[in-house]
Amino acid sequence: MRAFFLIFAAILLVNCGGPEPRRPVEVKSGSFFKESVERNKQLLELEEKIINGIIKKDTVHDYLASPSGFKYFFEVKNDTATYSPKTNDQILFSYNLVSFDNDTIYSMEDIGPTSYVVDKEQLFSGLQNAVKLLKISERATFLFPSLQAYGYHGDGNKIGPKTPLKSTIELHTIIINQDSLNLKP
Repeated sequence: MRAFFLIFAAILLVNCGGPEPRRPVEVKSGSFFKESVERNKQLLELEEKIINGIIKKDTVHDYLASPSGFKYFFEVKNDTATYSPKTNDQILFSYNLVSFDNDTIYSMEDIGPTSYVVDKEQLFSGLQNAVKLLKISERATFLFPSLQAYGYHGDGNKIGPKTPLKSTIELHTIIINQDSLNLKP
């Protein structure tokens, strides 16, 4: 019996090496990420060609390029205003969303006036950057590539995935946050 106990104890000691970590079933090479980046580049290149075609056909307006990568033109310019919205300012604006084929997706009446605290609330990235380019009483039309609009998901309603958008935005009011003015008390 004593021999049995010694053999049993020896087996326990040998088997107590600790748990062996699990190995991954498959190793990811990162190729999905690389392919996704390549698809995004191709999509952006195609949409930029479409936007440049729209601009070329539109001989009436002078388009500007934003630092964010979309194009726009002013319908109404306010040369007397000097202040554009900054982070934490509260603004009231109206906008619509139109396809590049000029089909209205959401009209200004559908959306209604929108109150927004700049950079603190959720809007699609193109719209967040566009409102900062306007001054009070200005109205401009913006051409957003899909990656700056609703991207690969759409809005879950009328805007499908990978849909570039045209939007006319009018800025009504700005309530300036004192931090935006960099005033010292």
